[in-house]
Amino acid sequence: MFDLDFYRGKKVLLTGHTGFKGSWMSKMLLEAGADVTGYSLNPPTTPSLYEIINLDVNMKSVIGDIRDYEKLYAVFKEVKPDIVFHLAAQPIVRDAYKDPRYTYETNVMGTVNLLECVRSVDTVKSVVNVTTDKVYKNKEWIWGYRENEELNGYDPYSNSKSCSELVTSSYINSFLQEAGIAVSTARAGNVIGGGDFANDRIIPDCIRAAINHKDIIVRNPYSTRPYQHVLEPVYAYMMIAAKQYENITYAGNYNVGPNDTDCYQTGELVNTFVKKWGESLQWVNKADGGPHEANFLKLDCSLLKDKFGWHPCWNLEKAIEKTVEWAKCWNNGGNVNVCVMQQIQEYIKKAGE
Repeated sequence: MFDLDFYRGKKVLLTGHTGFKGSWMSKMLLEAGADVTGYSLNPPTTPSLYEIINLDVNMKSVIGDIRDYEKLYAVFKEVKPDIVFHLAAQPIVRDAYKDPRYTYETNVMGTVNLLECVRSVDTVKSVVNVTTDKVYKNKEWIWGYRENEELNGYDPYSNSKSCSELVTSSYINSFLQEAGIAVSTARAGNVIGGGDFANDRIIPDCIRAAINHKDIIVRNPYSTRPYQHVLEPVYAYMMIAAKQYENITYAGNYNVGPNDTDCYQTGELVNTFVKKWGESLQWVNKADGGPHEANFLKLDCSLLKDKFGWHPCWNLEKAIEKTVEWAKCWNNGGNVNVCVMQQIQEYIKKAGE
């Protein structure tokens, strides 16, 4: 769908590089030959994929808060990036209920700070702001949301990401388009993959239960979500940034999700995990009376497919298989770096077919 050699020698600034998705993206950018600088808080979990695969050895890592404009701007001035990926966020729905103010400060003002830096240096040509499929006003309908649907996330996390989208639109209209800087937002579905140790996410919960030989607790087995392997959106973000770098007409707002057949109910997802893991795992339906969660969410990714010729490479069963492969490698003391590289190379080969 695009040539990864585009990134060879490009200066890339990636916020949120110590997180789950940011770690996979850092590794793929390094594999493509990019000169990568990361800006992020310390890894959000212990253990973390970032530390397990020793990412700081091969890239420049700046530990900083996206809310700290002066520090972020100093990094922009030093690095002089060609391309910027904005992944830094408070990404957990339930944590946003506990601390909405921090969530809005990070996800909204963090976006403002980043875009201020972009317009204040003269090197950036391409920016991708990563938001979420939850930016849409969820009407619980059965068809996928399109990019022109109303933005109005229900909970503080989702709403803060809706606001991030609006901030980005304003900066494009007011400053960045006139400056010739290509900017896109990418609204990704739920991602799974090796190295996610977050709380309150279904696949990490499954892995923890499997390792500890306990039943998997499923809060809402009948909720439907667009699940995809983490390499799917990572590759799509890199594709969007590369294409719009060369031709600004590629800039826009894009849904990044799986095919309709991979919009699973959570219970079906867990059934597939149990089958791939083996060892007589079981799961139980146990609602915990937590905050509001949407029951049905689906993305229409026709725009990305039509404009870029993009398509998902791994179906959900393959994605879970690769997640289990990584988890068992890590849990059994295997070479996780080799596992990560093999999965990236396998994915890139599939994407090139």
